[in-house]
This record gives sequence, structure tokens and C-alpha cells, in this order.
Amino acid sequence: MKLTLRVWRQKNPDTPGAMATYELDGVSQDMSFLEMLDVLNEELIVKGDEPVAFDHDCREGICGACSLVINGDAHGPERTTTCQLHMRSFQDGDTIDIEPWRASAFPVIKDLVVDRSAFDRVIQAGGYITAPTGSAPEAHATAVPKADADYAFEHAECIGCGACVAACPNGAAMLFTSAKVNHLNVLPQGSPERETRVLDMVAQMDAEGFGGCTLTGECATACPKGIPLFSITAMNKEWLRATRKVKR
Repeated sequence: MKLTLRVWRQKNPDTPGAMATYELDGVSQDMSFLEMLDVLNEELIVKGDEPVAFDHDCREGICGACSLVINGDAHGPERTTTCQLHMRSFQDGDTIDIEPWRASAFPVIKDLVVDRSAFDRVIQAGGYITAPTGSAPEAHATAVPKADADYAFEHAECIGCGACVAACPNGAAMLFTSAKVNHLNVLPQGSPERETRVLDMVAQMDAEGFGGCTLTGECATACPKGIPLFSITAMNKEWLRATRKVKR
């Protein structure tokens, strides 16, 4: 395959960025998108040019590091992570635009790399439990109804990639925050901080400068792990419940 790549290049946060165009030939349809970028960088290094900076880690779709907007879509045309997107999703001769996440809470560090530490601070605000657990308990020591366990696992699948924020026209982080809140609040181990957790995490989310949610649903559509849109309404119910119980 021969491709035309239009890649966002930005030296640092204080330098204006712009799209740079590269021609790449000999791309296999079996390559992952990140492997294609590896080939591009190899060619740039051979030419004496600076390679394109992009985030990656596990390349197995579980770490959430590969944050790219491809032709206007978070993670590209398939509902998967960028590292699991393969070049068979494109056609020979295609022009592909590659950009970083676009959100005020995710400032660009360099090229395609953005600072997503805002997510870490949201989790730190309340995404933990204080109940001492000691060593691993017996599997059935704490009874959890299957429906609750399934609900918790469904939300625990969030990998914090930020696709929900990048896809949202408002740059909201409600789907991410709701996934982190709901997967702990439904379990008995998370019940001691149930009210303070949701209040603190929502407050931190707002403080980070994420936009407001208008339930357009783009976040759930882009989520590679399928976190459902009703997660947001469930968190809203948790927040309303907490405001009635906690006096601040």
C-alpha cells in the first residue's frame, strides 16, 4: 500500500503546531497502525529527520496509551484501540490525517503525545478504598450478587485512554469518571467512601477543565471497551444521592 500521511507536528507545548505531509510506500495490510508509524519513523531517522513522537506501551489494547485521532475519529475507523487497528482498514492511495487528542484538559506535549495526567488526578481524588484488606481473602468471603459483580466488571474495563474525551464535542470526561465511580461504588468494599468518592471525583473532574456533558453519546460510541452511556446517568444518580447525605 502507498499512503499519504498528514501528521501533526509540534515541537513542545509552547510552540505552535502544524500538519506535515509524508509519503509512505510498501505498507502491509497486516501491519498495525503503530507498526506503520514505526516504519515512518525509521524512514525519517534514515533521512536525518526527527521521528514522530507518539504514545504507546503494551500494544495489546489494554493500557490505553495509544491516543490518536485518525481521520477525525478517536482511535480511527474501527471501535478498538489504535494499537489494535490494522492497515487493512484503509485503502491503497488513502490520505490519512493523524492528530493528538483535542481537549483543553489534554495539552499537547510533543507531536501526537498529550498530557493525560488530569485522569490520574481524578482517580486520586477518590478512586480508592480505605478498608484494610490484608492478604487476599477467600473467594466467597464477601458475597457479591452476580448482577453487581457483572456491573462492576463492565465498568472496570475502562483503560483510561481518553477516547471519550477526544470524541466528545464538549471535551467532557463523564464516561471515564462514571466508569471509575460505578465500578467501586457497587461493591461492598467500596461502600465506606461511596458518597465522598463521587463528590470528590466529580469536583476534581470539573477543576481539571473538562467540558460539560450533554449526553450526545459520542463518548460511548468511541470507547474501545464498550463502557455504556447509562454509566453517566448512574453516576449522576450517585452524585445526587451523595449531595443529600453529605454536608459540606
